[in-house]
Parts: sequence; C-alpha cells; structure tokens
Amino acid sequence: MAQAWRCSGLRWSADGPVLMWEGGRRTALTWGKRVAFAVEEGGVRTCVGARGHTCPLAAVVPARSTGARCEECARLDRAHSVAADTVADDPRPYRVYLAWFGPGMVKVGITGVARGSARLLEQGAVCFSWLGTGPLMAARRTEALLSAALRVPDRIPYADKRAVRAALFDTEGERAAELAELHGRSVALTGWPESLTREPFQPVDHVRVFGLAGVPAALGEVGELVAGGAVSGELVAAAGPDLHLRVMTASGGRADVVVLDTRLLGGWGLVPGGGRAFDLPVRHPKGVKGVGGARGDGGRAGVQDGLF
Repeated sequence: MAQAWRCSGLRWSADGPVLMWEGGRRTALTWGKRVAFAVEEGGVRTCVGARGHTCPLAAVVPARSTGARCEECARLDRAHSVAADTVADDPRPYRVYLAWFGPGMVKVGITGVARGSARLLEQGAVCFSWLGTGPLMAARRTEALLSAALRVPDRIPYADKRAVRAALFDTEGERAAELAELHGRSVALTGWPESLTREPFQPVDHVRVFGLAGVPAALGEVGELVAGGAVSGELVAAAGPDLHLRVMTASGGRADVVVLDTRLLGGWGLVPGGGRAFDLPVRHPKGVKGVGGARGDGGRAGVQDGLF
C-alpha cells in the first residue's frame, strides 16, 4: 500500500509555487506539470493542529473547510495572529499595501517588511503597490483610515477573486490604473499617523508570475475532496492558494480548466494517482456546464516525481 502524504500548504518562492508536505518535503510546481494524486480510500479529513502542535483530539473536520482546523485549534492558531489583530506590541516594521484582483476589486492590507511581497502572492493579488511603512499600530490605523474614508475593504473572499480572473485587463498599465487613482486619493487623506512614511506609487504586476496570461477561464472549482477521489490535470496557472488545472471533460472531447484551492488538501491522506482520471465534485458558475467526474487521463502518467 502506497505511503500517504499530507499537504501543509502552498508557498510561493522566488521560483514560483511550491507545495509543502509534512516532514519538510517540497514539490516545485511549473507550468505544464502533471498534477495527479488520489485521496485515500476510506479516509477521513482530520484537524491539522496549530502552531506546530498536533490536534490532541485528532478531530474530524468538514471537507469544505479551507482552514482544516477544529474550533479549538483554530482559536489557538489565531491567538497570536497579526492578521487577527490580536498582537499590539510587535516591534517589527510593517507595510500598508493596496492590492488589485480584477476590475472594481481592490483591498487594503498590511504585511511585515521582512516578508517582502510574499503576502501578496499568497493572496493572489494580480497587481499591488506599497502605500506606507511604519510600526504595526500605525499601519493598523492607516488601514482603518482607508476603510472608513474611502470604503476600501481589508478582506475579499477567494471566490470573488477567482470570479474576476477571466476579466483581467490586457496590459500592465490598464491593470495598474485603478490602483494609481486610489493610491493618490489615499496619500492625500488627512489623519495619517506621523510614524508611517508614505511610499510612492510603484505598481508590481503578477500576471506573468501567476501564469495567467492567455489562460482560459475556469469552468468551475473543486468544491471538496472526497475519500477515494482523484485529481489529474496539467497545471496551467496558479494564484494565491489556487491551482488552475486543465482536465478532461466527461466525454473526453476537450480539456477544460478547473480551480483547485490547495487549502482543501490539508488533513487528508494523499497517495499517487496511478494514472487515474479527474474525479472530484466541481462547483460551476451559473449556466456553465461542468467537468465533474471527467474521464480520460490525457496520456500515460509515466514515472511519478514524489507524490505526483
């Protein structure tokens, strides 16, 4: 029986997306790579624990949960989280940023200076610009100022981000235009904390990094993993935690793109796909015919590199 692997998340390196596995193993993902694995037969999804600790109850968690944690472990994970606003005395410098995900979809956020642009890659920001740099609480106050004065949200659901990826503008200038206008309005606001240094508008575009240029619109997204189900497809793009995979339709007549949120992988035991076809529940936008239960593996799987 094949050894089960357990995914600990998707990370973004200087060379692109990398799937991380318990035990420190890594799988670098490149465009065109075949992603193929199956969920253990008869398996259940269990809590991944928090802050390096295993879940003491080995609690079963819902298949559709992107957190893969039980209530107690989720509470522990957020107990010292900057994102959850539970830390007020962090002495490290922080940056405020504006991130653009598609037409009409911009958010404000903060990240540690030491992390560089990793947070923006993790969120799937198509384009972004720094807004200011300073202490944590000053960055927090600036984030709140923009939310109140300009009605810029600090959170956008991943489902909404996915929905606009098919409508991205063609050029970097077009994608940065909305950010430029909002950046100008932001730095002109009164009430900025004195300890936060404003930064000039310098847009950074991630379309090439994510591989989104020319990628077909996704016809659906994986709703959940199920015991005995399988993933099999060609990686054509990735953004944030999402993998865009080209898989065969049920009829095998053409290949369509579906999105797999890698946060759904946590807590499952995964084994090599063994040449199986894509076979997981897929949610489809209204009016779009889907690819759920697609058959056909598009050719021989060959020798697998690690789990894939």
